Formats: sequence, C-alpha cells, structure tokens
Amino acid sequence: QVQLVESGGGLAQSGGSLRLSCAASGSIYSIYSMGWYRQAPGKQRELVAAITSGDNTNYADSVKGRFIISRDNAQNTVYLQMNSLKPEDTAVYYCNLRRYNNYPYWGQGTQVTVSS
Repeated sequence: QVQLVESGGGLAQSGGSLRLSCAASGSIYSIYSMGWYRQAPGKQRELVAAITSGDNTNYADSVKGRFIISRDNAQNTVYLQMNSLKPEDTAVYYCNLRRYNNYPYWGQGTQVTVSS
C-alpha cells in the first residue's frame, strides 16, 4: 500500500502564491508518475499537473505559466508551486501517485481557497 500525505493548502489572495507538498510512503516502487488533481464544487476532478519518473511534466492549460510541479526522489515528495493564483483555482487539491500498471493512489485532499 501507498500513503500520500498532503500539506500546504490554505487561503490566499488573488495574485498570491501557495506551495503544496505531498509525501509518499509505504510500497514505493514501480512509480510512473506523481501529480496533482483538483475538484471544485459541482465540477469533475481534473488534472492540474503531473511529473513522470523521467521528469517529463504535463500541465493543464489553465495553469501553464503559473504553476510549477517538481519532485524530490530521495524524499518521495512532489511539490506544486502555485503562483499568480486566481479565484477559479479554488478547489480541493488531491495528490496522485500512479504505478506503471496505471493503478492510482490518492491523498486525502487539501483545500485551496483564493479570494478576489
């Protein structure tokens, strides 16, 4: 099993910044990617950003140029630096770990609220 523990959510003003962290523990092997998804009220969960074991990154169009995903392999931790935040970034952010067999693991979620 894999445990994902998120931290760093909270309240920010429009134009501000927040940094999310997700630490993975447990059966850490055969990891294809780690990333972040978000879900706003009444909307489907969507990919925000992901980074593969080969350090390839993928971003949602809505966050390109504002968010940066990175990882510390030694600490099994993935980060999401969120800059120039907008009210529409308000959502619960979920950490995701995906194995090469595509099996996903999810964190418990952390709330990000951006005020205008």
